[in-house]
Amino acid sequence: MTQRDFYTAVINANLNEEMSTFATEAITKLDARNAKRASTKSKTQIANEPIIEAISKVLTDEPMLASKIAELCEISTQKASALVKKVEGVQSVDVKVKGKGTQKGYFLA
Repeated sequence: MTQRDFYTAVINANLNEEMSTFATEAITKLDARNAKRASTKSKTQIANEPIIEAISKVLTDEPMLASKIAELCEISTQKASALVKKVEGVQSVDVKVKGKGTQKGYFLA
């Protein structure tokens, strides 16, 4: 049970006015804390911003594999694969690669 669930249960139980007021105020504080967290970027998000920008400059209208993007941006393939999805306007398509099968190709729409 989360704090929100607990406070909601206290409000719905309508035990007494003081408990309901306290629970309502606690939910308001939870909402404020969650809004602050959502608007603040983490250290990782801040560190990834220049990489995402570099990926957006590398992409063209032709499908590129994550391994090629990683090579051009000098990052790991796993990081390129994860961050390319965060670039605005990126779409993916299945690309057949000889000897490797089908892989995702990313391009700007």
